[in-house]
Amino acid sequence: MQRTREAILQSAGDCVEQVGVRKTTMGDIALTGGIAKATLYNHFRTKDDVLDALVDSRVAALAEQAVALASSQGLGAALEHAAGALAVDPTLRKVARDETAALLPLTVPGQARGWTHARACAVAVLTASGAPAGAEAADAVLRWLVSQVLWPATPAQARQGAQLLAGAVLPLSVPAGESVVLAEPVVPGGGPVPAGLGWPP
Repeated sequence: MQRTREAILQSAGDCVEQVGVRKTTMGDIALTGGIAKATLYNHFRTKDDVLDALVDSRVAALAEQAVALASSQGLGAALEHAAGALAVDPTLRKVARDETAALLPLTVPGQARGWTHARACAVAVLTASGAPAGAEAADAVLRWLVSQVLWPATPAQARQGAQLLAGAVLPLSVPAGESVVLAEPVVPGGGPVPAGLGWPP
């Protein structure tokens, strides 16, 4: 099951890289991955579901790499790596070049589950580096990384920006004996947290 899911997500990434978000169809994803349509629909009901899962999986993979770097080399190295990965990701670059509006849901923090996941990943990276992992620090990290999606830094700029941000985050310390807990997302007017990232149809 997990291998099939990974194959679907790889296929979805390949399709978006080739033809973009809007032109990618469930049929394309199945065909590119050599997966039966029925199998694809067993895992995902819609293209939006596939794309949301693709973003989640790539965020998780990048966070895993950044956590390893943060624990061994510090926050600056982790942030530099993350910025560099976003700058050269071929799927992101294709969408940024040809369908900028499709990236807007990824660049505007919101209350969807995808953003909750991204915030949790930022906290994990901060924690691994030994930096304060409160809401302010996590938001600062996310704001900087999100800026790389539409306006990627050069390697030199990423290195400098990462070091500056790491140095700025460290003073955001929490008094001894206290902890900062990120608030649960609240949807205006109440109701459940909306699924997905708001991909265009």
